[in-house]
Amino acid sequence: MKELSRDVAGPCLTPEGSVVCIGAFDGVHRGHREVLDRVRTRAESLHATPVAVTFAPIPRVYFGRDVPQLTTVREKLSALFGAGMKRVLMLRFNAELAAMSAEDFIAQVLVNRLAAREVWVGENFKFGHDRLGDLAMLQRIGADDWMSADVVLAHTMDGERVSSSRIRTALAAGDVNTAERLLGRHFTMGGRVVHGEQIGRKLGCPTANIRLAGRIAPLAGIFAARIHGVGKDVRPGVASLGIRPTINGTEPLLEAHLFDFDGDLYGRRIDVEFVRKIRNEEKFPDLAALAQQMSRDVSAARIILGIADKARVGVKT
Repeated sequence: MKELSRDVAGPCLTPEGSVVCIGAFDGVHRGHREVLDRVRTRAESLHATPVAVTFAPIPRVYFGRDVPQLTTVREKLSALFGAGMKRVLMLRFNAELAAMSAEDFIAQVLVNRLAAREVWVGENFKFGHDRLGDLAMLQRIGADDWMSADVVLAHTMDGERVSSSRIRTALAAGDVNTAERLLGRHFTMGGRVVHGEQIGRKLGCPTANIRLAGRIAPLAGIFAARIHGVGKDVRPGVASLGIRPTINGTEPLLEAHLFDFDGDLYGRRIDVEFVRKIRNEEKFPDLAALAQQMSRDVSAARIILGIADKARVGVKT
């Protein structure tokens, strides 16, 4: 059973009781997964349902902050269910929810909707209108409803807390290796392949194009990549994420060139796994200069991915 619900109001979703965690869960990184693991194991021991409560959009985006998001709604749901959650309550974050007091959130969501028996949160967790709710409030009010609450201590790496903001900082700097360590996997972005201007094909480097649909990407540039969703095998390639300044582009676009592939991907959903950054995006004087650089990018990506002879292509790593 893997079920998604969206509303605050409605009948109890887990009459058998639940063990709950609450958060934005952007990226579903190593720190998040410690909380999810605790919820899953506690739910098993109590014969209850493990539930993640999250929000769409995430609060900081609703309040107008232009924050790059590490996961789409689809990707977040897949990761939460993959971590063992049997139910996800993805609340619509709107004016009504933003104005809800912490006390009402406990009563309506945790008690009435989820029959929560335990609530697990991260350190410094705040919730409700003006962020007045905290762990102490959960413990005080929960005691009257046979609900306990506790904190999962932050997961640290290199002496620092693993956080979504730390991952965004690493990706913005092109440090996909650090982002991978913090996430516990390579960072990926995906979507459906759409028709483009076919400039890459004209330059001998056809690409599968994915529009970002308003999403703010946390990274930019040219990357060695692996592409998922094209048959059973993962395909090596090179990916470009940016506005394509050489052709005076303005819309951010994710383009992936799959090595040794000649097929129709239009309409197919693919996921691009960013392995290592090759360079920043730049504007070239003409398409011929761009084509030469694209050839060098392909050679560099082949080396990074271990599918080329370094001496043969003559590219330094």
